[in-house]
Amino acid sequence: MVSKTEEEQVNRLESQVENGGGGAWDYLCLIRKLQLRRSDKVLKFGLSILNDPKKRSALGPEEWTLYEEVAVAAMDCQCLDVAKESTKVLQKKFPGSKRVGRLEAMLLEAKGLWADAEKAYSNLLEENPLDQIIHKRKAAMAKAQGNIPLVIECLNKYLEIFMADHDAWRELAEIYVSLQMYKQAAFCYEELILSQPTVPLYHLIYADVLYTLGGLENIQTAKKYYASAIDLTGGKNSRALFGICLCTAAIGQLAKGRNKEDKENSELQSLSAMALEKDYKQGNPSKHTLLTATFKNLKISS
Repeated sequence: MVSKTEEEQVNRLESQVENGGGGAWDYLCLIRKLQLRRSDKVLKFGLSILNDPKKRSALGPEEWTLYEEVAVAAMDCQCLDVAKESTKVLQKKFPGSKRVGRLEAMLLEAKGLWADAEKAYSNLLEENPLDQIIHKRKAAMAKAQGNIPLVIECLNKYLEIFMADHDAWRELAEIYVSLQMYKQAAFCYEELILSQPTVPLYHLIYADVLYTLGGLENIQTAKKYYASAIDLTGGKNSRALFGICLCTAAIGQLAKGRNKEDKENSELQSLSAMALEKDYKQGNPSKHTLLTATFKNLKISS
């Protein structure tokens, strides 16, 4: 994740280059370092360097990296002629290169030649089954075609190999939620919490999924994860506070006096409701009446 300082640095450098102050190469290096996606700027600034023989020769071996970055940015911007020319330069310099072969397959994908791109990616994976980028491209290509079952299949195969990829787990979880496959989504969020236990968002969404699944055990567990989201955000998460209120109300109805934690739930509900009322009074007073009415309907007292 990019910090506010880094983002300001990128924007400042981008403005400097746009206004003719130089620093195009520094900007491109920073974009690469921070792994940002600003394809239009990479294409524009990259071509300004590559089309100037003096600037291009000053790059040394980095010239070929820039050709690759410009090719990918051009595909992203649908400037396929530029992508094709950049790829040709790399083909001539590195004949038979698997990395260039991957660019060729991506160009087929950008043109919408799905079958040809799929064949090219499959051939590359046969030679190197652990090519992370190609596995991701196959999933992205399936998503571009709207083939969600294939996206799920590709992501599951990918995660069997690259289990530490948080973005892939999150992508898969969001797909499962959109398909109302909540048990599978819950498993994905469990993996995310195991690998990144201090990210409150994962605790929050996992709790949402468990609450949606329903049942006393799931709702009791959801309450705990809402509580951990509140703890991780210093008590400043309105969604988690409301989640606590919903869970305690649901547990009270499902358990019907059989729950040994009735007193604790009542206290937790009151504390959460009080915190929510305080937040609404200070931050959104126009909605406070609506919040009070909601609490009344749910039989929640602060």
